[in-house]
Amino acid sequence: MKKNKAVVYWLLCGCFLIFVMVLVGGITRLTNSGLSISDYKLITGTLPPMNHEQWEEAFELYKQYPEYQLLNNHFGLEDFKEIYFWEWLHRLLGRLLGLVFIIPFLYFLIKKKLDRATLGKSLILLFLGAFQGFLGWYMVKSGLVDRPDVSHYRLAAHLVTAFVTFAYSLWVALDLIYPQKKEAHKKMRNLVRVGMAILLVQIIWGAFVAGLDSGHIHNHWPMMSEGKLMHPTVYLEQQPLIKNFYEGRSGVQFVHRYLAYIVVGYILWLWVKSRRFPLTPLQDQGLKSLVILVFLQFLLGVFTLVYAVPIWLGVAHQIGAFFLLAAMTFSLHRFTK
Repeated sequence: MKKNKAVVYWLLCGCFLIFVMVLVGGITRLTNSGLSISDYKLITGTLPPMNHEQWEEAFELYKQYPEYQLLNNHFGLEDFKEIYFWEWLHRLLGRLLGLVFIIPFLYFLIKKKLDRATLGKSLILLFLGAFQGFLGWYMVKSGLVDRPDVSHYRLAAHLVTAFVTFAYSLWVALDLIYPQKKEAHKKMRNLVRVGMAILLVQIIWGAFVAGLDSGHIHNHWPMMSEGKLMHPTVYLEQQPLIKNFYEGRSGVQFVHRYLAYIVVGYILWLWVKSRRFPLTPLQDQGLKSLVILVFLQFLLGVFTLVYAVPIWLGVAHQIGAFFLLAAMTFSLHRFTK
């Protein structure tokens, strides 16, 4: 750890900035601010409009696109400034994150602070960061053509890539913090891998829910509609039937609800199963944190749904997913050689 302290701090700083960026991205999405900046200027776009004339120019550009024409044609300049702020902040954090990854990487490379394995992993991180930026542009582009919203597929790709980049950054940091890893049991490692896969699928459907605004319907729990059973209350909006579960608002929420039960059940079962094996203190702590966090995340999901996604609960639910993924990454790392 002492030998690689600076590199570890660099990686953990990157993790923190990804966390903050996703947090701001969630606020941007929940305030419907993501399409407020209709063009992308890497350098000159760093600063927001600095005077009234520049604000009017930015607002006039916004008026040319579907979101203003179909949804926000009642907006005045002050309304526009409010949504502009969140998207500008989100993009600013993206630029800062790029600099935080690239500049220290070049310094460590010149100073030969990266061994061969860490260098390869760092290059993967740089690729993931660049790909994340591309997906952000690609996502926004889908809302500037003939619809006042972005594609929920592109939103999911953008969000999941951020989560994966965070998890991989944490993994590389853990490799340096704990160079001597121990494998308690091959079976436990494989079971945690399955848990990671299920959790990532749940995160994808959570992004679908966000992209389709599915949290604003079926605001009851445990039933999807008050006084009705769960299955018949899924509205059939798409043909063929299967399409409802990845493109229909009702069907997407249905999948996200039931995957939540599966995630909770699997993590509980994983913890019970682990009692059969000798665990190191860190392995035990990782699994216990998973159990605690999955229950907190489940409760946040229920309240977010019942209260029809107020901004603070929607953001808290997204933060919960981040912590849960971090705990899953840590646990898998402790069971991997």
